Amino acid sequence: MNSILLGVITLAAIVLVAYVIYMIVNLKKTIASLDRFIATTEETLQPTLEELQLTLRSVRKITDDVGVVSGDIRYISGSVRQIGETVEQVSYAVQKAAEESVCETRGLKAGVKAGVSYFLKNAFFKGGVQR
Repeated sequence: MNSILLGVITLAAIVLVAYVIYMIVNLKKTIASLDRFIATTEETLQPTLEELQLTLRSVRKITDDVGVVSGDIRYISGSVRQIGETVEQVSYAVQKAAEESVCETRGLKAGVKAGVSYFLKNAFFKGGVQR
């Protein structure tokens, strides 16, 4: 009975060792397959990562350009505001000059009218009739 038990234990040990060897071989194949998968994935991802870096650089450049453009727009809007203020001042000055010239023209017209009227009264009635 001891010899049968020893035979069964020996057979179990041999099966166990064979199973462990089988598992090690399969594990080795799995590791090799995983290694190939990682290499393939790395080769596939490398161009994508490079393209992503280029895209990020482009986005940074675009945001920098947007910052420059917004600064230019601020400058232009300030210039437009100054031009508007200048036009307003010129318009005010032209309006004042027009008002003053209208008043001066009215005054000149009244003065010329009074002078001509006085001249005509004195020239025809006093000087022309009496001589």
